[in-house]
Amino acid sequence: MDAHFPTSVLLAAHIGSIGQYWHKLSDKTFTGIYHANFFDLAMMIPYFIVLFVLAIYGLHRYWLVYDYYKYAKNVPPPPPEVTAWPRVTIQLPIFNERYVIERLVEAISRFDYPHELLDVQVLDDSTDETQQVASNIVDQFAAQGLPITYIHRTNRQGYKAGALENGLKTSRGEFVAIFDADFIPEADFLRRTIPYFQDKKIGMVQTRWTYLNRDYSLLTQVETILLDGHFVVEHGARSRRGAFFNFNGTAGVWRRQAIEDAGGWQHDTLTEDTDLSYRAQLFGWKFLYLPDIECASELPIDMNGFKAQQARWAKGLMQTAKKILPRVFASDAPLYVKVEAFFHLTANISYPLMVLLSTMLLPAMIVRFYQGWFQMIVIDLPLFLASTCSISSFYLVAQKEIHPKTWWRTFLYMPFVMATGIGISVRNAQAVLEAIAGKKSEFARTPKYKIEGKKDSFVSKTYRNKAGWMPYAEVLLGIYFALTVVYAVLNENYATVPFLLLFVWGYLYTGCMSLGQSYFAHLRFDVNAAEMRPAASGAPGF
Repeated sequence: MDAHFPTSVLLAAHIGSIGQYWHKLSDKTFTGIYHANFFDLAMMIPYFIVLFVLAIYGLHRYWLVYDYYKYAKNVPPPPPEVTAWPRVTIQLPIFNERYVIERLVEAISRFDYPHELLDVQVLDDSTDETQQVASNIVDQFAAQGLPITYIHRTNRQGYKAGALENGLKTSRGEFVAIFDADFIPEADFLRRTIPYFQDKKIGMVQTRWTYLNRDYSLLTQVETILLDGHFVVEHGARSRRGAFFNFNGTAGVWRRQAIEDAGGWQHDTLTEDTDLSYRAQLFGWKFLYLPDIECASELPIDMNGFKAQQARWAKGLMQTAKKILPRVFASDAPLYVKVEAFFHLTANISYPLMVLLSTMLLPAMIVRFYQGWFQMIVIDLPLFLASTCSISSFYLVAQKEIHPKTWWRTFLYMPFVMATGIGISVRNAQAVLEAIAGKKSEFARTPKYKIEGKKDSFVSKTYRNKAGWMPYAEVLLGIYFALTVVYAVLNENYATVPFLLLFVWGYLYTGCMSLGQSYFAHLRFDVNAAEMRPAASGAPGF
């Protein structure tokens, strides 16, 4: 027998299967037979509109990557030497953060900035024993010579923005550094950031976040990739191009005059930091982003806390869009600044569109099946790739910049990043629609538990919450997409299965994790889910 026979048979079979598959793609059996009816048009017109809008926002991510590299040389040069250091106020806003406040104050006490030029404020709105814990810590460090004061409010008017505004009334610094409770700035933080303010046009300096507990779980790995994309590519591209970008609520320094010129802290949105950032830049102040200066932080470790964080950002940015975009469009800012501001502040509209697309995929798949596979590949696939693959390129670029030797490992996490982004779309869609409708909500919070590594646990720590009805909706959507996968396989539509599985995994993962961590916490980590509280705002959704 010819030794090449098995190979020849396999090759012939392979070529034959390719030919059969191509025949299915280009089959014109239904040509002249299929006629669109009212139902088909009612499904396909909204389907393509939604897919087109999502594709536009997806292409914008490609544009950010392009700007990031095109303007790579537009980075701040080293600042001149400081001859006389200015007075700096350090504000530490907290609310029921008894597990991490001592760690934060201890980090501030290690600052190598002249202590006689510091004015440290612990702005405490707590309603639990954090009051006593924080007060004792302030007394302890004040006795050691740290110029620190404890300011407690009996009401939460304005939430974080209200606390910061109240602190400014008694502050003495020309500059204001702000750190949330879960951050740990390095000792040289002020000595590295303050020199840039010798340029009198600079109103704010933002540094890059890093994460103490990035390796704690799959969820924290996903959060790290998400936030790195924001801090590396988004902030990098916008700051290099000269577009508006935002203060992230923490790990940054403000010139006090810039805050006052912009109208001060306002609390009519849930993202008071982004609101103030745009008002200050519209007034004429310039912002600097310093990615080489890092500030460690703690990520939410439970699904409910993560979803609450993302929902607050989504709602707050849409509220800011309604408030700020008319002013941006009416300003004399360059066109590219206006366009970038629009995409930045309205990006979360993709969440309700994603939910809408989710409900239409199965009917659209049925309709498109009878229209022919060739049209589906030519029309649907490019739009879908523009909507989804931009996410991969966006986050891969960020990881390559931060971890040039190990960035390729991010490929393993990208399906989880995209799936998790799909999974939280229901919660975020609700938040965006509430913002559009003008529905107000409280500043939801998720306390931090001082989780710095895999060995840490919050099983014995309080603060818990209920999952609500949202996870059940996510599980139902996961089941719906599982049936969609079955339909695709039965109709030999194998090319769509990988994409559909992202929806299955995303909805089931976020829904089941929320329910599990709320009601069956002993099944994972032996912990209970955290009460809701997002970290600082300004980071994008998926």
